[in-house]
Formats: sequence, C-alpha cells, structure tokens
Amino acid sequence: MDQITLAVIGGALCVIAGSVIGYYVRQNLAKKRAGTLEAKLQKKVVDVREETAQMVKSAEKKASEIVDKAQKETDERRREFLKAQQLLLSRESLLDTRIASFEQKEKDLQEKGEKLKAIKEDLAALRNEAEGKLEKVAHLSREDAKKELLSLVEIESEKEILERMKKMEEQGQEKLQNRAKEIVSLAIQKCAVPQAQETTTTTVILANEDLKGRIIGKEGRNIRTFEKLTGVELIVDETPESVVISGFNPIRRQIAKVALDKLIQDGRIQPAKIEEKFEEAKQEIAQKIKEAGDKAAYDTGVIGINDKLLQILGRLYYRTSYGQNVLLHSMEVALISETLAYELKANSQVAKRAGLLHDIGKAIDQQVQGSHVEIGIKLLEKFGESEAVIKAMRAHHEDYPADTLEAVIVKTADAISGSRPGARKDTLENYLQRLKELEDIATKFEGVDRAYAIQAGREIRVFVKSDRVDDLAAAKMAKQIAEKIEEELKYPGEIKVTVMRETRVIEYAR
Repeated sequence: MDQITLAVIGGALCVIAGSVIGYYVRQNLAKKRAGTLEAKLQKKVVDVREETAQMVKSAEKKASEIVDKAQKETDERRREFLKAQQLLLSRESLLDTRIASFEQKEKDLQEKGEKLKAIKEDLAALRNEAEGKLEKVAHLSREDAKKELLSLVEIESEKEILERMKKMEEQGQEKLQNRAKEIVSLAIQKCAVPQAQETTTTTVILANEDLKGRIIGKEGRNIRTFEKLTGVELIVDETPESVVISGFNPIRRQIAKVALDKLIQDGRIQPAKIEEKFEEAKQEIAQKIKEAGDKAAYDTGVIGINDKLLQILGRLYYRTSYGQNVLLHSMEVALISETLAYELKANSQVAKRAGLLHDIGKAIDQQVQGSHVEIGIKLLEKFGESEAVIKAMRAHHEDYPADTLEAVIVKTADAISGSRPGARKDTLENYLQRLKELEDIATKFEGVDRAYAIQAGREIRVFVKSDRVDDLAAAKMAKQIAEKIEEELKYPGEIKVTVMRETRVIEYAR
C-alpha cells in the first residue's frame, strides 16, 4: 500500500513538475514571438511617421507657394486698382475744370445775349423814329413811298431787268447741263466695273523642267494631239518652268489651260489621257460659263431670267469687243442704265434688264447668221422677255428707233461704257477679226472638220475628214486655201497653210 501511494505521489509530482516546466517553456516562446511582432509594428510606425512627415513638408511647401502666388496677384491687383483710381481722379479733376469753363462760357453768352437784345430794341426804336420823321417830311405813308419808289426803279431799270432775265435763262441752261453731267458722272462713278484687257496668250507654270519633255511626248505626239483637240498653239521654249498657250479664241484657250493643268496634276501625259482631260475641261468651262451668267445676274440684281438665257449670257465672259470684256461691259451698262433711269424718273428695272441683255446676241453670233442685235431680239422673244425690255435693248446701235425713254437710256449707257478712256482697243479687235476670217475661209471648203489660226495669224491649221478627203485632195486643198487667203485678205508677210489628215481605226475587245 505504501509503495502504491508513493508511486502515485511520485507520479503526481512528476506531472506537476512537467506542467510547471511546460508552462515556463510556453511563456518563453510566447515572449519571443511577441518581441518579433512588436519590432515589426514599431518599424511600421516609424515608416508611417516618416511618410507623414514628408507629406506634411510637401503640403507646407505647396501651401507656401500658393500663398506667395496669391500674395503676388493681390499686390498686382492692388497696383492696378491704385492706378485706375489715380486715372479716375485725374479725369474727375479734368471734368470739373471743363464744367467750370463751360459754366463760365454759358454765363458770358447769356450776358452777351442780353446786351444784343438791348441793342436790337434800341435799333428798332431809332428806326421807328426815323420812319416817322420821313413821313412828316415827305407827307407820304410808308406803303405809298414804297410803291412810288418801286415804280421809279422799274422804269429806270427795265433794260437792266431784261438783261438780267436773259442772264438767268442762260444760267438755267448751264445749270441743266451741269446737272446732266452730274447725273452721268454719278452713274459712272457708282456703277463702273473693272475691265480686264484680254490678251491672246496664257502662261502655265510648271513644277519642273522635266514636264516639258513629257508634254511634247515621243516624237511630238502629245503636243500634236493637244493642239489638234484644243485648236491652240502650245509654245514650249527656253522660258524656265513655263509653257505658253497661244490662241485668239478665249474659250479654246481657257479649255486648253484647264486640260493642261489636269494633265500635269494627273502626271500621265499621253494621247488617250489628253482626250479624256480635254472632255473634262470642256465640261468644267461649260459649268463656269453658267456660273458667270448667274453671277452677272446676281451682281446687277436682275432676277427671273431664264436658265438657258443665263447660260448664253455667261458665254459673254469669254467674248471681247475691241479688247473690252463683253460680260463686264453688259454689267456696267446695266448699272449705269439703272442709275440714269432713277435720276430721270424712268423705269429703272426695265432699263437695267435691257442693259444687261443688250449684247446677248454676241454670245452666239459666230454660230448664227445675222447681226448681234437681230440675234439678241430673237433670243429674248424665245425666252419670254417683255416687249418693253426688247424695245429698250434693240435701239442701242440705232438699228431701230428709240421708241421709249428706257431705250435712249440704254443707248446712252452703252456709249458711256464703250467710249470711256481705256475701255476698248481697236487694234486688238482688228487682229482678232483677221484671225476669225482666216478660220472662216478654211472651214468653207468641203470636207474640212475644223480649222485653227495660230502663231498670231501666221499659220492656219486645217483638219480634214479622212473618209471624205484623201492625201491628194488634202494637198490640193492646201493650195486652194492659200490662194483664197491671198484673194480675200490683206496681211503683212506670209501665212502658212497646214492641212492635216488623220486616219484612226478603233476596235473593242470583249
């Protein structure tokens, strides 16, 4: 029993001792772990404090910069305010000075007015006194004396009165003439439009010299095709980076310029492309002609013109008369007519409309037989223009009598626009007429497709229809055309006649 007890007691003591030892071991491990965690937390606290201190410093720096900037803006605005205040004070002082000066002047004027009033009253009293004395001396009233004096003056000055009446009549005529001149000068000054003098050449600027070779083409095929289609002469000489388009017909010349610009922009210069760009250029110029007609009607304020008539009117932009652009001339006549009609109390709208359309026949007189006046009358009748407008436009060259005041006005405006210095050049018109006659002679021959006068009229190029004219007939035609020119035209030097016959066969592969 004692051994069992001892064994139990010994076991209990061992358990207690093991528990105590385990407790102390666990306490030591726990302390070590707590120390490591505390060190980590302490480090994080230090890092947070440093970061917070850095952020505080940065915030203080930014706050200081903002405060400095605000202080500078405040100082600047304070200086501006003080400057404005000083300026207002100086202006207020100047204004006070001027007000005082005005008040003094007003006071002086009032005093002078009172003095003048007193003087006027004194003069009236003296005048009444003098008249009373005169009536007593002459035994006549004021009215009787006035009548007697006038009768004496009339008898003595009858001749002088007649002379003065004649002088007044002459002065009246002179005033009327001056008034007429004033109206005309007003119309010219108010309504004159710029006149561009047409030339017979157009220069096309090239990007580089290499383009000249491409324009000429292999063995000159490109330039020959271009000149044949457009009817102009393309001059490629030693002038740097430019070629010259020569031709008397401005529409042909403009089409050639547009086509050449398109070819240069495209970069592929060859006969097929030349034909393509030529057709595009013709369409573009047709559109520009329509726009020119619309613009002319808009600028002059003429409304209600038929669209086809506007298209024909736009063709005048490429037509000249003695070097004067016919469309600009027509616009000028319209505006001058309107001003003259307004001053003379005539129908200004009819006069303006007739002035704009008075030369409409010149747009197609090369395609239709008859004078431009007769052609113009037919056009206006066809497109529904009023009888008043037709009567006003048809008399501007005295082919018809001027039945209305508006007709006289349009005729006068046409003369003013055409006769003012610098508006027209007779020599250019004669030159263009000679070139047209050259082409007309050639186109009258049977089998001729088209003819172009080039090189200032020193050469005429005739293109014949290959199916109707053979090589032998072409040679014979060249001689006949030359003989016809010798018979009908007068010209210096010689004219080269070139008849060109081309055969072209086209098939399509499908």
